[in-house]
Amino acid sequence: MVIRPGTRPLVLLAALLLAALAACGRGGSPETPPAGAPPPGRQSGELRLFGADPVTLDPAVATEVASAGYIVEIFSGLVTFDRDLRIVPDIAERWEVSPDGRTYTFYLRRGVIFSDGSRQVTARDFKYSLERALDRRTGSTVALSYLGDIVGAREFRGGRANEVTGIQVVDDFTLRITIDAPKSYFLAKLTYPVAFVVKREQVEANPRGWTRQPIGTGPFRLREWRLGERIVLEPNPHYYLEPRPSLSRVTFLLAGGSPLTSYENGEVDIAPVGLNDIERVRDPRDPLNREFQQVDELSTFYVGFNVRKAPLDDPRIRQALAMAIDKQALASVVLRDLVRPANGILPPGMPGYNSNLQGLPFDPQQARQLLDQAGGPSRLAGLTLLTSGVGGTPGPIIDAIVAMWEQNLGVRIEVRLLDFGTFLTEVDRGNFDLFSLGWIADYVDPENFLDILFHSGSENNHTGYANPEVDRLLEQARVEQDQGRRMSLYQQAEQIIVRDAPWIPLYHSRDSFVVKPYVRGYTGTPFVVPHLRYVTLQR
Repeated sequence: MVIRPGTRPLVLLAALLLAALAACGRGGSPETPPAGAPPPGRQSGELRLFGADPVTLDPAVATEVASAGYIVEIFSGLVTFDRDLRIVPDIAERWEVSPDGRTYTFYLRRGVIFSDGSRQVTARDFKYSLERALDRRTGSTVALSYLGDIVGAREFRGGRANEVTGIQVVDDFTLRITIDAPKSYFLAKLTYPVAFVVKREQVEANPRGWTRQPIGTGPFRLREWRLGERIVLEPNPHYYLEPRPSLSRVTFLLAGGSPLTSYENGEVDIAPVGLNDIERVRDPRDPLNREFQQVDELSTFYVGFNVRKAPLDDPRIRQALAMAIDKQALASVVLRDLVRPANGILPPGMPGYNSNLQGLPFDPQQARQLLDQAGGPSRLAGLTLLTSGVGGTPGPIIDAIVAMWEQNLGVRIEVRLLDFGTFLTEVDRGNFDLFSLGWIADYVDPENFLDILFHSGSENNHTGYANPEVDRLLEQARVEQDQGRRMSLYQQAEQIIVRDAPWIPLYHSRDSFVVKPYVRGYTGTPFVVPHLRYVTLQR
């Protein structure tokens, strides 16, 4: 799942909330509360956080962290993650897998009601939702990446079939899904928003505007969304799992301001800690140190190349640009050890992570030699790095990278700054030379990084990278049942990818935040999972 470039997704709403979009200010009732009541402007049982406007609240279309953080609370699917990040039943109360590992039969809970209270969810709703996600007219750029293993999905997507034959409604509460080969990670893919259930009547009644007040089946429902101001969630009274939400509402503030100042003023309950404040909260003598937490994400930030166009189709140029970046300085000096330098694609903690992987080293001399062999600095004239940011500047990370290229290679790469929605569109269309972005895990399997991002046939392979040997290894890993052998295949593929350098892996994020002592049950997670129903306030 995509992370906004130039920022660290701070573990608020499971890695949703970004320091660059932190907020201050109050809302709600101006009445003076009695002794022991919540502070002015806050409802009893209201959790206040920082947030970002989502690009979309359509589960079929969402590709990035900001949108997904809300979607996983408003919608739900067949399976989900528990607090230990294990795949557990959700709307499907149980399932069976055929002996050949290709057919999954899901038995749905009875009595799961859409959040508007209108009717029960059935297997036909899931068939509709999955086929809608795969329908080219919906515009999903990730549907095939997560649902393409289903028999008939690609034919349906290409307009060569009227339905996805691998999705069968057995009866109102039984759904059968058949995939093209036994793949141990398939069930995990169904935790991604593209597989969530939506209400057909709402979508078809207002195809363009239904997400302004979406009807889902998740633990919360959307009460209010004021662009650039706030998003308010309230408990879904029809939610079907325990524990049900105990919070009366969750308010996300979307405007700009100082997160830590708002936190100290009692305006929010959880706040990200950024570069300007990290040294302070790390100090054991500071009172905030007792409320300070850090979580290692399963994420990788990187610079990507358009390898389909000259001169970036030359691996020597990509390797030169990679070897001209001092990742250790980037992590320790620019980002003050809030991150870990990245040698490869997979982050520490991901199965298959290879601590012995041979990354491209920081070596300005060799970088210059490679660039000279490829035609010299003049070949890079006119190249542009596409990025996104707030405040009209690309931020210290991009500034440092561009400065390193100029100092170590004598080249000046221009930076083009776009709003995030436009940035994603340009990347999806391949309208870039270089781009900066981050990827956070959707599930705990290396396939989610290596296959989805680097297989030549993947919709999410934005760089256009294609290596037949990498494809062969990834395809073999898809169906390999021995997990040790499977991890070895991924490690071999990763080593080749790092050598070919369609990406420059920069760093893995470590999120830093402060939490008020009265907030109970809140824990940071290494990727986006629903978790707000576990939170309670004990003032």
